[in-house]
Amino acid sequence: MTPSKFLDLLDQSPSPLLSDGAMGTMLNARGASFEACFDLLNLSHPALVAEVHREYIESGSNIIQTNTFGANRYKLSAHGLEGKVAEINRAGVELARRVVAASFKDVLVAGDVGPLGVRLAPFGRVQPEQARQAFAEQIAALASAGVDLIILETFSDLLELSEAVLAARQECELSVVASMSFTRDDRTLLGDSPARVARVLAASGADVIGVNCSGGPAQIWRILRQMRQAAPAAQLSAMPNAGWPEQVGGRIMYPANPDYFGEYALAFCEAGARLVGGCCGTTPAHIAAMRLALDSLPQGCGPSVSELAMPAEVEEALEQAGVASPLAQKLAQGKFVVSVEMDPPRGLSAHKLLAGASLLAEAGADVINVADSPMARMRMSPWAVCDLIHRQVGVDTTLHFPTRGRNLLRVQGDLLAAHALGIRNIFVVMGDPTAIGDYPDAMDNYDLVPSGLIKLIKQSFNLGLDHAGVDIGQPTSFFVGCALNLAPQDIDQEIKNLQRKVKAGADFLLTQPVFDPLAAATFLQRYADRYGPLDLPVFAGVLPLYSVRHTTFLHNEVPGISISESTQERIRRAGAEAPWEGVRIALELVEQMKPWARGIYLMPQFGRYDLAAEIVEKCR
Repeated sequence: MTPSKFLDLLDQSPSPLLSDGAMGTMLNARGASFEACFDLLNLSHPALVAEVHREYIESGSNIIQTNTFGANRYKLSAHGLEGKVAEINRAGVELARRVVAASFKDVLVAGDVGPLGVRLAPFGRVQPEQARQAFAEQIAALASAGVDLIILETFSDLLELSEAVLAARQECELSVVASMSFTRDDRTLLGDSPARVARVLAASGADVIGVNCSGGPAQIWRILRQMRQAAPAAQLSAMPNAGWPEQVGGRIMYPANPDYFGEYALAFCEAGARLVGGCCGTTPAHIAAMRLALDSLPQGCGPSVSELAMPAEVEEALEQAGVASPLAQKLAQGKFVVSVEMDPPRGLSAHKLLAGASLLAEAGADVINVADSPMARMRMSPWAVCDLIHRQVGVDTTLHFPTRGRNLLRVQGDLLAAHALGIRNIFVVMGDPTAIGDYPDAMDNYDLVPSGLIKLIKQSFNLGLDHAGVDIGQPTSFFVGCALNLAPQDIDQEIKNLQRKVKAGADFLLTQPVFDPLAAATFLQRYADRYGPLDLPVFAGVLPLYSVRHTTFLHNEVPGISISESTQERIRRAGAEAPWEGVRIALELVEQMKPWARGIYLMPQFGRYDLAAEIVEKCR
């Protein structure tokens, strides 16, 4: 094949060329361990690899990628195979070639090259020249074995990918596809935006530039359009994962089904992609669905194909809400959301907390709210707890962020830290005064009230600026909530406070515990009479009653909570079954609040996460 044949096919085809899907996913499904060296299978189990190639060809792929993603000297050295770079890469090409020949189909073989698995300077000890030599070694083996093009994929470091492109240009005249991977906030792991990636890769000499891996098709589509805007003359590729992976019963599962991929194949086409395919989690069934969808448009993509993938109003809502937050996405999709509060541990051990979070997640909780030093008592940092829950349990979190005890410098530094940890949901609150806690003499000053902090986040940080108007490098994507008391002593003052928070840009509201849904609805109507309907999502506070003593304490000593005599009598009559009667009362309240609440804010009492899980499960 001539070096230009691949590009000629791109130009001549009315629809994008279709690559294959995930090699690793398919090999693992056939028994290969993720800890093993998949590239070595070209030598040790060639029939296994050939079977995957064959299935993708039969599914309609125009291009199959060699099983050489990690066949560079650095990754192979982890298996003691650094001396077999050329042998493994040649075997991968020869194997793919034999399968193509046996299929009697005109399918191209792409040499698959992934990142080195080591950090380049200045973030690592490998110099750019060393990286280029390693890529050149692998690419030279692929080219000499007879691949039709080179695909550089799943790179998170733009410098590393640029070195790989240079190595390809140095070693061969084949066409080069250069593809980056992005994190949940639509940035590379080192913080580069889609626009910057597109401009750098377009100038690097790559023939096709694009995005792969990352999240599911919706994120890839969004990034692809940004790249097209930044580099309108570039040829583009899109190869998404089958959604964000989840661990289920010890297995890695991907949620996006084949039909969904078929719809997005058309959306990618309309967005300008000339090469499409799949990455982690995609199977021959996904590729077959994409083939069917693309073949339905013999004249190429229509102008409104993207409407098949996501309604414009939903996309706009996601962009405004902060696409990295699953909570924001669920609210944008109109789902009833269940949020559960958890307090950080008082000591070093987080085992009980994580066990409780796992139970709640399994029951169907959408997000865990992590309090910050409730009752002004010393506890583990909620930043750490949010990070632990996110990484070990895999559920979305909301960070409680008190303004009390923080000056303006501390507030902004803490916001940057939260965003760096992947926290996107922030609940802004004044915080409990230190006078009631373990350290009554601790500093209790603050520079911002909650409405001021909301304004700082929404009107500065989310625009890429700090309080002084200085550029912070890139916009944050915080989704900001605030507190609401639906049974205040001074209704007019609470309504004024609420309006200040709404004007500052709040995204959602968490209420105090509600025991009188009718009074709560009356409060919301009074707000609507003065300022118009409240169009922010309201999470109604739900606090399950536990015992007679608990109930009387709440009724008599906690401001803003009034529990009817009939409810108190139910708890008294329940006796030892009072905790379960409290669950039943909570569920009744939830049903009464659904006409005006977009979700609930559940506050488990006394660490009884089993009772909370009952409520969560019933709300589902």
